[in-house]
Amino acid sequence: MIDYQSVLNAINETASKEKERGKIADYIPELEKVDVNNFGIHLIDNHQNNFSAGDSNELFSIQSISKVLTLSMVLGLIGEDVWKRVDVEPSGDPFNHLSLLELENGIPRNPLINPGAIVIADILVSQLKNPKDDFLSFVRQIANDDTIDYDETVALSEKKTGFRNFAAANLLKSYKNLNNDVDAVLDFYFHQCSLAMNCEQLTHVFYVFMNHGKCRRNKTFLTLSQVKRINAIMLTCGFYDEAGEFAFEVGLPGKSGVGGGIVALLPNKFCVATWSPGLNPKGNSKLGMLALEKLTTETELSIF
Repeated sequence: MIDYQSVLNAINETASKEKERGKIADYIPELEKVDVNNFGIHLIDNHQNNFSAGDSNELFSIQSISKVLTLSMVLGLIGEDVWKRVDVEPSGDPFNHLSLLELENGIPRNPLINPGAIVIADILVSQLKNPKDDFLSFVRQIANDDTIDYDETVALSEKKTGFRNFAAANLLKSYKNLNNDVDAVLDFYFHQCSLAMNCEQLTHVFYVFMNHGKCRRNKTFLTLSQVKRINAIMLTCGFYDEAGEFAFEVGLPGKSGVGGGIVALLPNKFCVATWSPGLNPKGNSKLGMLALEKLTTETELSIF
């Protein structure tokens, strides 16, 4: 039996001594206000035992981690038709680059880069009567936690500075891969990225991907096939143009966000979330990457 608490304590102690903590994402003004010295980690195992260390109860903006959740909701609504509008290949480019979108005639390389997630947001705007409310309800149901909410200040901050996302949305529109009004789609997109959670809440949401599509209350939200596909996309595309490095060093499906969060999982074993707002040059949490590498090394648990 692995002593997860001891492992997390050791990871937290190592993180607390690290001088090079990365750089906070200052292109979203609200994110720049967060203390770079924060570090938290939380793990839930397949028996729903919870283990925490550091600032694991501090709320943070999950940003691109939300893309996995919107994709999950879309798969439940339209199924395999989603792949007609977005591909499943790693991009090899930063999350906000637009060059591939033009080369590939408006079909985003995968749903976890910004253009792909904007297409997913467009589908939800088409499918849902009240997209922001309905998506929030979906996330709360999976987590069994009605306290999860949007950070409206972050959403507004993103809207004011999201010029590249407006460019991506208009480019998608020009290729007829955006059906709704650009402003309506991006309003939803900025809100999904502004979801605020702590490490524990994040593991409770992503428990569904570790547990065959069933949440902690054993309610089914995704089919086995859908979980398989989502976990595969997280493994190959979840860390922008550092996905290969994460698979090499950590060996888990996962997703990062520029708010400093990372969530990862080992099917049938555990789900873990880390948060440290300082990012490496690829846009992933510097200490989060180190922490998860240490976790899988110490426990000798990974998909490989």
